[in-house]
Formats: sequence, structure tokens, C-alpha cells
Amino acid sequence: MKSRYDRLSAAERQSPCLLELVSKLAREPWTDHPSCVHPTLGSIARAVHDHSSISGRLALREFAPAFVNTAHAGFGTSARLVALCVSNALASPRSDLISNDERRRLELARRTALFLMEGKPALAGPARWWFPVLDRVGLSEPFYRTYVSTEHAAEAVAVTAKAAGAGRDAQLRRLLKLCLSSAPPPRRLTLV
Repeated sequence: MKSRYDRLSAAERQSPCLLELVSKLAREPWTDHPSCVHPTLGSIARAVHDHSSISGRLALREFAPAFVNTAHAGFGTSARLVALCVSNALASPRSDLISNDERRRLELARRTALFLMEGKPALAGPARWWFPVLDRVGLSEPFYRTYVSTEHAAEAVAVTAKAAGAGRDAQLRRLLKLCLSSAPPPRRLTLV
């Protein structure tokens, strides 16, 4: 009789998602939320994986090493990734498939990202309330990095997938590659 661990190991070998593969490369526990990956970048990778076909998912595996050791603090990376994903979604070939509500939410996400990168335009939407309150106590950056940017980026990827039409896998793959290239290079670990 196989143990629970043996069954998990067999499942791991069958078809790991991109970030589960990253967790193994980084020698972390088996998870699709490895701590070595920037939260926004991880959210993008999970959304790209979820909206890709089976063959598209297999093609994403080559990107796994690029995710290792990308986690770090700061508004810059999170905001840049959100702005990139939102711009990509709004420029999709079938932008007529984007609902007015989705377009409004994406525009608010982009405004928040631009504010955090450049200090303009003025904050809009829910960020008008959470940012000033959390910023006073030094929690605005971790809140944005961990919760807000991950949701904004995932929605932008979902909209991109919906509006990409027949070339969905190629479009999502290009977006993931672009996000990886715009993120700071992975931190090098030094052995002492």
C-alpha cells in the first residue's frame, strides 16, 4: 500500500505547474507559492498557467529557473508588473471583448501602479483609502506587494487571455516572458 507521501510524489511527477517546478528547483516544499518568487510575478505565472492550454502549460516550464530568487520588497517591481500586465490587456487584439467594468478596474489598477512608480496621477478607487492609512504605519508597500498587485495582475492576465482570441497561448507566453525581463534580476546567493 502506498503512503500519502508516495502518492504526493507520484502526483508531483505527473504534471507540475510552473511554480511547483520552481519550488523544487529552489529546494522549497512542494507549493505553487514558493517564497523565493516575487508575489506579483508568482500571481502572473499562476494566472498564465491557469489560462493556458495543456500544451501551452508545458511550454511554460522553460521559464522556471528565471523565477528563483526574484522575491524582494519595494513598490517598483510590483507596480511595474501591474502596469505592464494592464497595458498588455488593454492592447489585446480583441479589446472589444473587454467589458466596461473590466476596463474600469484595469484603469484604476494602472493609475495606482503609476502613482506608486511616479507619484502621479492622483490615487483613485480603493487606493485613495487604504494607501494613506497603511502608509502612516509603514504597511502600504507589503499590502500592495502581497495583496493588491497580485489581484490586479491576475485580473489583467485573465482579461488578456479572454481578449487574445485564437493566439491565447502565444500571447500569454509573451506576456510572461516580458514580465520576467522587466523584473529585476534574481538575487545571487553567496556562500560564506
